[in-house]
Amino acid sequence: MEEGKLSKKDIKIVIAAHKPYRMPEDTMYVPLHVGAEGKKNPDGTPLDLGYQKDNEGDNISAKNPNYCELTGIYYAWKNIPAEYLGLVHYRRYFKGKNKSKDPFACIVTEPEMEKIFETHRIVVPKKRKYYIETLYSHYAHTHYAEHLDCVREIIGEQCPDYLNSYDKVIKQTSGYMFNMMVMERALFDSYCAWLFAILFELEKRVGEKQPEMSAFQSRFYGRVSEIIFNVWLDYQIQSGQISQKDVKELPFIYMEKINWFRKGISFLKAKVFHKKYDSSF
Repeated sequence: MEEGKLSKKDIKIVIAAHKPYRMPEDTMYVPLHVGAEGKKNPDGTPLDLGYQKDNEGDNISAKNPNYCELTGIYYAWKNIPAEYLGLVHYRRYFKGKNKSKDPFACIVTEPEMEKIFETHRIVVPKKRKYYIETLYSHYAHTHYAEHLDCVREIIGEQCPDYLNSYDKVIKQTSGYMFNMMVMERALFDSYCAWLFAILFELEKRVGEKQPEMSAFQSRFYGRVSEIIFNVWLDYQIQSGQISQKDVKELPFIYMEKINWFRKGISFLKAKVFHKKYDSSF
């Protein structure tokens, strides 16, 4: 290694996908078929998207209808031996410095991510702001508040030191969402062990006690994790495990247009009339 030159970092970011889609060519990215368990072609043969499948090795692929992209995070945790690990979505990525009309040319690259990790330990997306809603009230209006209430009970039993962070985070009007992150291996391992212990217990307590839910609403484990990632991160900072300077926020980029009008109408219906969301946007 040349003097003054840092060694190449081993960074792998899985791309959660459930259908064929254009993928970045950068080898840092690992396209991952999430929810691959049981998926078949019309002729009965196993569905093969040409991506790594999340139902190999130690996995929870069968939980994908409820856990969403978390089956990808679990797969990465248990099966990818990289120094830095993370997750993005096939339609949503961290944005790099390149400016182009082609959104795929704007995705953060491996050299850019290596540079970031010279001075940071965690990469997160820019905070999503709800302005007139707290994280708790927004969840309560659009989904089912008892999920978060039960999570608080579980945290109180499994890791009570996190309760102050939980109570602080749910009162905030913004947070790091989408289950997108890239972290040092030790931090990724710590987060996953903490997260899945809580979610597996949540599944035992409320999984079979829910009112009749739509397929969309039944994906609540993935949504709960979006909120409590902020709890985990806040506790790491407050307890001195990491510093705020270790956290790098990056803008994110959508590969497709968002129907902001429909999204806004649904948000207002949830806020004013308590109408639960019934689809993504």
